[in-house]
Amino acid sequence: MSRSGQPGAWDGPFYRVHTEHFEAAFVPNAGEDLEAVDNVDVFVDLPDGSRWSATIITLAQVDLVMKRWATSGEALGGRYFWLSDGLIVRDAGISSMTQVLIGLVENGEFSQVLQRLEG
Repeated sequence: MSRSGQPGAWDGPFYRVHTEHFEAAFVPNAGEDLEAVDNVDVFVDLPDGSRWSATIITLAQVDLVMKRWATSGEALGGRYFWLSDGLIVRDAGISSMTQVLIGLVENGEFSQVLQRLEG
């Protein structure tokens, strides 16, 4: 058990979570509360040996970024938000994000949502 009560463990900069479906290596900011993570990169290894990635971001964080861009002028004044490998989720936290990833595997949508890494 980790220092946050999560079902994973720290491995250098990665917070690794093992499930029956995959191993996920999240890259939260140092010292970040794992249940408050609202924008994080993740690398997922499936049992078939394939490797996948995504940037997982909460809907609330997208809203904050777009409001900031409305002031700064980025992204046409905050009128759009785009990520090539983005997955928007409702709830913050590594455990919630892990549950979304499990659901994507179980319902067959995983390969449509995450980006496959070559090599």
